[in-house]
Amino acid sequence: MKQSLSILALAAATLCASGALAQTTIRAVASGPGESPPNGSPGSSVAAFEIDGSVLRAEVPFRDLLAGTTMAHIHCCTTAAFTGTAQIAIPFVDFPLGVTAGTYTHAFDLTDAAVYDPAFLAAFGGTPASASTALIDAINANEAYLNIHTSQFPAGEIRGFMVAAPIPEPATWGMLGMGLAGLGMLKRRRRA
Repeated sequence: MKQSLSILALAAATLCASGALAQTTIRAVASGPGESPPNGSPGSSVAAFEIDGSVLRAEVPFRDLLAGTTMAHIHCCTTAAFTGTAQIAIPFVDFPLGVTAGTYTHAFDLTDAAVYDPAFLAAFGGTPASASTALIDAINANEAYLNIHTSQFPAGEIRGFMVAAPIPEPATWGMLGMGLAGLGMLKRRRRA
């Protein structure tokens, strides 16, 4: 049994050390109660963001808003995780306006100064590189959030903090499954 646990521990350490968990997906679960101040909106969004080199891809479905959308963006950087408010960092260009449900998909080139709100860019060094670093650091610290504004809630109807979470690649799951199957067969052989 000790040997099986040692082999499993070694396999887990190898997976982590090899960078198999390096792909990061960022999620934001937005709601009315998540707003500041909270509201009773039934609106919601489970948005996904992915950073691939210098490109931030956004997939933002939203639904059940009480009024038509007026704007949406990423805010950064609050002074504490999961609380407070912050300035606009990245406005969502071409966000669907005047609707209560929809999906927004866009890729932002984080090396392009035009992607950032001018005040955010100026506050964080004036260059896309420094603004990008500030945004990514804030996401990792849970100090950046998605906000969707509507005509009924001009300050924001739904909000969700962006949370980075490592997502194993499919090959990693396959290797882990094969390793566990091998341990099970080894244990079964020893019993016989």
